[in-house]
Amino acid sequence: MDIREFLDQDQKKDLLRLLTAGSVDDGKSTLIGRLLFDSKKLYEDQLSALKRDSKRVGHAGEEIDYALLLDGLKAEREQGITIDVAYRYFSTAKRKFIIADTPGHEQYTRNMITGGSTANLAILLADARKGVITQTKRHTFLVSLLGIKHVVLAVNKMDLVDYKQEVFDRIVEDYKRFITQLDVPDVTFIPLSALKGDNVVEVSDKMPWYHGQSMLEFLETVHVSSDRNFEDFRYPVQYVIRPDLKYRGFAGKMASGVVRKGDEVMVLPSGKKSKVKTITTYDGDLDYAFPPQSISLTLEDEIDISRGNMLVHPDNLPQVSRHFEAMLVWMDEKPMNPFTQFYIKHNTHSTKAKIDQIRYRVDVNTLEHQTIDHFELNEIGRVVITTVEPLYFDAYKKNRQTGAFILIDPITHNTVAVGMMLDKLSSDALPTRITDDEKSMIAAGRSLVSREEREKHYNQKGATLWITGLYGSGKNELAFVLEKELIGSGATVVVLDGKSLRSGLSRELDFDPADRAEHLRRVAHIARILNDQGILTICSFTSPDENVRRQVAEIIGPDRFHLIYMDADVEYCKKHADGDLYERYEKGEVRHLPGVDMPYEIPEKPQLVFRPEEQETNTEKVLEYLKENKIFPLE
Repeated sequence: MDIREFLDQDQKKDLLRLLTAGSVDDGKSTLIGRLLFDSKKLYEDQLSALKRDSKRVGHAGEEIDYALLLDGLKAEREQGITIDVAYRYFSTAKRKFIIADTPGHEQYTRNMITGGSTANLAILLADARKGVITQTKRHTFLVSLLGIKHVVLAVNKMDLVDYKQEVFDRIVEDYKRFITQLDVPDVTFIPLSALKGDNVVEVSDKMPWYHGQSMLEFLETVHVSSDRNFEDFRYPVQYVIRPDLKYRGFAGKMASGVVRKGDEVMVLPSGKKSKVKTITTYDGDLDYAFPPQSISLTLEDEIDISRGNMLVHPDNLPQVSRHFEAMLVWMDEKPMNPFTQFYIKHNTHSTKAKIDQIRYRVDVNTLEHQTIDHFELNEIGRVVITTVEPLYFDAYKKNRQTGAFILIDPITHNTVAVGMMLDKLSSDALPTRITDDEKSMIAAGRSLVSREEREKHYNQKGATLWITGLYGSGKNELAFVLEKELIGSGATVVVLDGKSLRSGLSRELDFDPADRAEHLRRVAHIARILNDQGILTICSFTSPDENVRRQVAEIIGPDRFHLIYMDADVEYCKKHADGDLYERYEKGEVRHLPGVDMPYEIPEKPQLVFRPEEQETNTEKVLEYLKENKIFPLE
């Protein structure tokens, strides 16, 4: 056989993607290392380094520590544990393999989800001395969640229990009782010793009672090709190829099903139909295509098709909906904000999405359902999601390629969650539907959104900062600088000042004490409405009368009214006022000017007192006050 024939034969080998998982020190990395070692898939320099590292940092005594082939991180070698996903590629005469060695710790659940997202088979290790423990059950649940149909329970460290059959049989029975609760159709049990090599590559004579295959023999022969969905044709369009006027192709990767030349296809979401004219790959034209081939299709008709559209057979349509239920795995260090509108990426289609409801969280150790209002890192639960644009999908159980999605944070653009679609929701099952009680609330003019929900949404409390002081004392400067700083920090703020409101809301009012009191009463009611909506309100008004300020506080609510006094005398204000109000008073053009021809009553108990000369630090002091009083931010 020449090199060309060898490479061609190697190219045609079947590929098996698998993951290993188990509790700490169950021997996952050791098992994979032993597979590579005993199957002669290591280079001489790798063997030399392995022997040297085993003496220096190994955890296997005088023997070779095969786990070092996988645990490459310094922290992993120091602790003898797996932290991140490690991938290894090797092949035998029968098959090619991609192995993902995933961590066993609960805090690394997201790493296991990442490693298992493309796996066909999972090897779950159990220590023969400990049997089926909590982590074993947790990993089995995660494997079931990921839709992996083939599971091998490898009962490791049989050498430490004298290779006793009764130990193995007891563990098998315990595991069978648990896994019947989950949807895993194919389960195999293999007793082995990864460190000694028993039943890893060759069947061991130390366990004559075991009549099955060795681990490598099983991996070489397990049938996984039928796991792919060849019934439902799903072709997400990734690129439109237009090299010249004569060719218009639609490139992408076959997600599922089979497509043939001449097949009638439908474009989603438009519903337009045409027939397949050609199926092209890098190596030339094909008569038919199937997953996971990457191809380019041309159609007989000119149809508007773009990235994110999907081609399907007209008589076999996916679900099309903006509302669906899904299992969600939260992968971000930052806890979920239930009010965030995320980006959702589903195949080649992206749009915006919102988590309408968390049905429950799954305790991955006990499988119990728990009620929560948000997800933390590594938590898993069932949710209801609504998207801006309709998605075309299948249930994840039926089609992993069209039933999976990711959520992306709109600010950081980090992937915050991965999801597996369950089913679409009818309109009467939506959590956002209006109930009879809510209809009664609407009739009474009451909001359906609670104060607590608004606070979580805005990450702030609705409150009013009322800035009082003489004309020219720096009230407006503080108000508008404060507004800029707060909005820059993510707050939702509105500024109300005398000039703006007197040009509209209070246009007919004068500046005498009675009209001034009516003007401030109107302002107070606006501030209260804004606070009820969860909005921070900054009010800048001279408001010279102490009794009127008390009335304003009563209208807004004493717990939401925060008084700031700008302490400046008339002489300072005359020198620093932006307008000509004082000059106009001297000319007799205006009257009722606080501090001049009508009294300004200094507040008795303001929350903050500032001098206008210290304007640079005044804003910082207000921000610190808001933080200390848990007004903004809440967290």
